[in-house]
Amino acid sequence: MNAMHPLTGELYRPDLESRAGPDDHDDLRLWLRLLTCCNLIEGDIRSRLRIDFETTLPRFDLMAQLLRVPEGMKMSELSRHMMVTNGNITGITDQLEKEGLVERLKVASDRRSSIIRLTPKGKRAFKKMADAHEHWIQGLFSGLSDKSRKALFDALGELKLLAQTRLAARD
Repeated sequence: MNAMHPLTGELYRPDLESRAGPDDHDDLRLWLRLLTCCNLIEGDIRSRLRIDFETTLPRFDLMAQLLRVPEGMKMSELSRHMMVTNGNITGITDQLEKEGLVERLKVASDRRSSIIRLTPKGKRAFKKMADAHEHWIQGLFSGLSDKSRKALFDALGELKLLAQTRLAARD
């Protein structure tokens, strides 16, 4: 849904950050800005994958995981790495297998398990997508100066470490 910006009068699309008001805490406003940036970037990547490659981000992510482990991975390993259910992995794998992009290999010691790995066709297809993905990301960040990019990277690294430490203390 689009709206008129209250100050400029121009058409804009409200986002999560627009929910915050000037009286809200800076931490809340920062959180909403982070979410907005992530949603904007992820939405763009999803759209480009769909338009340019007729694929989805979960399929891209699964193929990326498999590229890192050429010998292949079990479904349970894939679901753990991608933080989704085995059912999600099975559905994506079924589609990719029908297209000849991945193959299932039975595990000799456990007939119920299969190793999933990219086929040569899958490796070629993923390489094209990964090259385009890298170009898209570079394009999205190209407006940032090297100094701003490094400062943002460092600040987010600090936030990540702080969040991990606090969450671990709660467990």
